[in-house]
Amino acid sequence: MNKKIGIILGIALLAFLVIGASSAGFLDFLDGDQAVDNDENTLVVGFDAEFPPYGYKDDSGEYVGFDLDLAQEVCDRNNWTLVKQPIDWDAKDAELESGSIDCIWNGFTINGREDDYTWSDPYINNKQIFVVKADSGIKTFADLEGKIVETQKDSSALAALEGDQKALADTFETLTQVADYNTGFMDLESGACDAVAMDIGVAQHDISSKDNPTDYYIIPQEISSEQYGVGFKKGNEELRDQVQDTLNEMFEDGTVLKIAQKYADDGIPGSLIMNQ
Repeated sequence: MNKKIGIILGIALLAFLVIGASSAGFLDFLDGDQAVDNDENTLVVGFDAEFPPYGYKDDSGEYVGFDLDLAQEVCDRNNWTLVKQPIDWDAKDAELESGSIDCIWNGFTINGREDDYTWSDPYINNKQIFVVKADSGIKTFADLEGKIVETQKDSSALAALEGDQKALADTFETLTQVADYNTGFMDLESGACDAVAMDIGVAQHDISSKDNPTDYYIIPQEISSEQYGVGFKKGNEELRDQVQDTLNEMFEDGTVLKIAQKYADDGIPGSLIMNQ
């Protein structure tokens, strides 16, 4: 009888520990990142956490950037809580369709995706360029012949090099897709590649953050140009209109320009589309 009671007590204790661990989030930990609560008072912004100066993690581990600053101001004016949700860029559509995020706000190119999302008005003019080592002897597109070039997967630079600029890409030894631009810069530094095709704002930010910025050179020719906007789930015009109306106010009262000045070294003020 005592043995049976002991077994029963042991099972009860085990169940108690499992329930307690679950309530503390232990099981969530085993499953990975915890789900984000999303309601009408919360704006969950999906972004690539390695895309400065628009969205990235700073030296203190905080998610910062021009687009995230804009999103925070929009939330403050609407009494919303901003949730900054880093996403795998390849999974951005699935995150948006599932409702895990409310929008994609992170240097998000409109061109070529016009019918895929409900868009805000464009607010940034951007262009794609090549970054090379300053001592490489590469100064023009013609100098890239036979060179190893890298770019981020599913990026605007890749789309251009597989599209309108395919003839140029065909002159490269290889065009390699990497997970992010940080990897591209590391490969450029190590000599694993000769050039990185990327957004000019990201390039300027990354170069300025290096110990020796003069070690790098941006080829002055542009691969392509584009415009950035905030992308919402197709048909979600109500949320788009709320965000757009607030952005319009921010343009009119000078707040957008004031925020952009924080990123002057990255060329953000000069890229703004001011006729909102």
